[in-house]
Amino acid sequence: MTVFSPKSLKLTLSILFVALSFSGFANAEIDSTAIHTEAAHEEVAHATEATHGSEHGEPQDQKSSIKAYINHHVLDSHDFTFFSDPETGKHYGFSLPIILWDNGLQTFSSSEFEHGEKVVEKNGNFYAINHHNGKIYKTDAAGTMHEDKDGFITNVRPIDFSITKSVVSILIAALLMFFLFRGLAKSYGKNNGIATGIGRFFEPLVLFIRDEIARPNIGEKYYRKYMGYLLTVFFFILFLNLFGLLPFGINVTGNLTITFSLALLTFFITNFSAKKDYWGHIFWMPGIPWPMKILLAPIELLGVFIKPFVLMIRLYANIFAGHIVIMSIIALIFIFKSWIGSPLSFGLAFVLSILEILVAFLQAYIFTMLSALYFGAAVEEHHHEEAHH
Repeated sequence: MTVFSPKSLKLTLSILFVALSFSGFANAEIDSTAIHTEAAHEEVAHATEATHGSEHGEPQDQKSSIKAYINHHVLDSHDFTFFSDPETGKHYGFSLPIILWDNGLQTFSSSEFEHGEKVVEKNGNFYAINHHNGKIYKTDAAGTMHEDKDGFITNVRPIDFSITKSVVSILIAALLMFFLFRGLAKSYGKNNGIATGIGRFFEPLVLFIRDEIARPNIGEKYYRKYMGYLLTVFFFILFLNLFGLLPFGINVTGNLTITFSLALLTFFITNFSAKKDYWGHIFWMPGIPWPMKILLAPIELLGVFIKPFVLMIRLYANIFAGHIVIMSIIALIFIFKSWIGSPLSFGLAFVLSILEILVAFLQAYIFTMLSALYFGAAVEEHHHEEAHH
């Protein structure tokens, strides 16, 4: 086996740090704790029974409270909350560090916000977490939030490098991939190309990506150049998708900025490694009358930017929608409150949770397959003389 090399291992960390650099600026990711039904029961019940809703503009009726809880639940967070006690109002979990750049470095624990209930003062600056979007804003000692006529908050946002749940998941995935595949690569060297240990489970997936994705779509001549990236992006997406299905997990791939950063990497690799024939077929297609070339060139150029956009939206929308549906079905248990409706809702949520495992593999496969197709088109060698026949 020659699909692993020191360069491919370095790519594992490079992708993760690129994604991490974006995750601190947009917190729109799904927390799939709802897959763990018991935990979802406790959290939704707490959202329904909450009495401090009016303080934050939260709805008070049951259906609106559940909807508000789901909307809040899909946001990234600055702490891990495993469950809450609705009677005492206590939250059980652990906090994460807040790292802000605002006239210098400002660091403190997210526990000081007390789940958005308090304003934090640091070196004469006041910070508050907005209850609806999970973002940190500069404010005054009273925690005043200013809104424009459209309801958007106009408070200044400091540059946020905080370690959120998404960042923790990315780092765990990076370390897991590094140690797993480093061990797999070493086992090849020690056993004459035969995988041992846990590597035996991942070897079929590695061979599948090489023989069914890279070779057919990129070609025998160039596929090795892209194998490091294809393996990294496949397992990175797969691991994060699976993390989102674990109890108290976080679905990072439901964060639009993470899928954007991954699509951006595919975009850069495609266009910076493309041959001149690739650009020639975009701006001046051979075998086509020149008036048509002028009309088609802008369309072809637009397609260069549409391709990564499709990658971004496809992964984000499928993962995001799947977990929203599951959470909504679980919420029906608390709406029906009957011996018929509640078991049906639970059963349907369980079946959809199993289906989400298939979706986790499928979306990793689709992203990798489309990336390989783009790479193959970029390095394809065209025979222009054949286009005239």
